[in-house]
Amino acid sequence: MSVSLGSRVVGDGQPCFITYEAGPTHSGLESAKRLVKLAADAGADAVKFQIIDPDRLVADRKLPFTYDVLLDRASERTETVSEPLYDILCRRALDKDEWRKLKAFSDGLGLAFFATIGFDDEIRLLEEIGCHSIKIASADVNHLPLIRKAARTGMCIQLDTGNASLGEIEVAVDAVRSEGNESIVIHQCPSGYPAKRDGINLNIIRTLKQMFGLPVAYSDHTPGWEMDVAAIALGANMVEKTITEDRTTRSVEHIFSLEPADMARFVRVVRDVEAAMGTSRRILAPEERRKRDNYRRSIFLAAPVAAGTKLSDAKIEFRRPGHGYGPDRYDELSPRIFRRDLPAGHMVAPDDLS
Repeated sequence: MSVSLGSRVVGDGQPCFITYEAGPTHSGLESAKRLVKLAADAGADAVKFQIIDPDRLVADRKLPFTYDVLLDRASERTETVSEPLYDILCRRALDKDEWRKLKAFSDGLGLAFFATIGFDDEIRLLEEIGCHSIKIASADVNHLPLIRKAARTGMCIQLDTGNASLGEIEVAVDAVRSEGNESIVIHQCPSGYPAKRDGINLNIIRTLKQMFGLPVAYSDHTPGWEMDVAAIALGANMVEKTITEDRTTRSVEHIFSLEPADMARFVRVVRDVEAAMGTSRRILAPEERRKRDNYRRSIFLAAPVAAGTKLSDAKIEFRRPGHGYGPDRYDELSPRIFRRDLPAGHMVAPDDLS
């Protein structure tokens, strides 16, 4: 199954859809615009943000949130810090007019635009500005009223699954489908900032594809792109990678994000992996066949033969190149007779035998 996101299609048989996540790493409208421009210049398909209302979302303004920050690129030395979640979310909050401006800016650069939402009025905002997809956060995978409301828009619903059980994912998918919406992408989204290797569980990508028959994405919370390459090899139809202007920024998610110098390289790596994946069939291009035959062997005469001699009685050797009869044809051809006298070193050809 495939779904449409803007002018692009996501699903099996389509190029891997590349989303750059800028929601956690911007610090206001101008910062967000710079990240959008970087995403477009790098060749991404979409940019994603998080519509946040800290005053409504976080009841306890002192609720701590712990994450790692990068102190030094050369040594990759890190520090674990903790600060109120409310303060973190305030840094990435935009008002409705700013969201309108950011969406229009993204449109001008040809990027599809997604956003994670948390409340009904945010869904209405995304409808108003013509968003291409609505994302449900991992923490809201069991927020069925919100999921159903989002599904009623008819937009593609992207479901982060985080620590959800397969049963919870089934219920969430059913909630979307109950509203007549079949446009769904399921994200394998390991938790952690950054995610721990033993919790990434890439093999679940195959399970999700088999269970639901829907496009499956991988949301990467690790430095580099090794996990993305593995996810694509396992069948991920979309990858979502966080971007930043500076990995040493002392805030959540910057540590494992791509910096400007790596954004275009990441896109090239994804496209190279796709090209290398090929197909499930064994198909040789003409050039591959020519090269192969240069290194295979043919039937050559090791000594002269007289007309009327059987191939089985001739002294032969198997030599390169493989442009004549191959060794696999010898048993079949051995009863056949040479039509004429031939010298040593001759490569046996079809018109030599009767």
